[in-house]
Amino acid sequence: MKLIMVNKTKTAYLAMFIFLWSAWLTILPAKVQAQLTEDEKNTIEVIKRTQNSVVYVTNIQLVVDFFSWTEEKIPRGTGSGFIWDDQGHIITNYHVIEDGDIFNVTLPNQDQRQAKLVGKEPAKDIAVLKIEGGLKGLYPLKIGSSANLQVGQKVIAIGNPFGFDHTVTAGIVSALGRSMPGVGGVTIRDMIQTDASINPGNSGGPLLNSAGELIGMNTMIISPSGASSGIGFAIPVDTIKKIAPQIIKYGRVIRPDLGLTYLPDSYTRRLGIQGVVIYEVPAGSEAYKKGVRGLTRGRFGRILIQDIIKEVDGKKVNSFDDLYNLLDNYKIGDTITLTLERNGQKRKIQLTLVQSD
Repeated sequence: MKLIMVNKTKTAYLAMFIFLWSAWLTILPAKVQAQLTEDEKNTIEVIKRTQNSVVYVTNIQLVVDFFSWTEEKIPRGTGSGFIWDDQGHIITNYHVIEDGDIFNVTLPNQDQRQAKLVGKEPAKDIAVLKIEGGLKGLYPLKIGSSANLQVGQKVIAIGNPFGFDHTVTAGIVSALGRSMPGVGGVTIRDMIQTDASINPGNSGGPLLNSAGELIGMNTMIISPSGASSGIGFAIPVDTIKKIAPQIIKYGRVIRPDLGLTYLPDSYTRRLGIQGVVIYEVPAGSEAYKKGVRGLTRGRFGRILIQDIIKEVDGKKVNSFDDLYNLLDNYKIGDTITLTLERNGQKRKIQLTLVQSD
């Protein structure tokens, strides 16, 4: 009899425990919300404000089969992008759309649209796509500035790593002013380094500050395994603000240039030369009139090096990479002072920058 009483008592206690546990589970979300830190609340708020601004980009290449002569669609890769303006322009990395023929954009509501390539700037790894059909429910990101970023500042990355759309990671600005080799053959400078987890598929996605403003575009990582190792790099938004409007307006970037052609760095390095060897100077150009000369042929057809660019306005030029990035700081019509070297003798001339071809 006592045994039965004990069992009934245990049963009563168990029923009461289940009741209280169920009540706890009912109020748990409210308690969890109350326990969120201010930083967590900020992250959640940023995600809510920007979730309808990030898209998923698929790059498809058209290939003709050698035997059947039929056209096949071959997926080349995927990446991320974000809505730039209310005209339907989308910013992404050039390497996301490289060699592609068809670009499919998956919107936050899973609607798919085909995008048109407006233009690209491989040297900066930036491309602009455009979707038609209106932007109902979609919103351009609020554009911030990368000029006053500080190491240690909180950042949020959104993208589609490994095809998992709208994945969010957070971290800090690990370093500023990084220089990394780009797919366009020149160094991309002033990049933002972050420890926010970035993986394949994140390329082209936005890097945001705690106010939900765009401060960069996630572009590359350093990793032995190919997955995130806590060292990621983003193109600063101030670079994007300079490049994107030109692509949208002209279909390409209008850059200042000297109007010359140069010997590739690979040959210059092989010859042990520091500087940029001028390959050809157009006849009748300002540079030609001022005595600048490219490669010539001597006796027996031997190629002779004439002028080598050593400095631009007193800043050393060791390679075409240096020259390209230095000229990026000027405008068409600006006058610069070039330091040239020929046969060991240096001289200075002034040239007016012209529009690049």
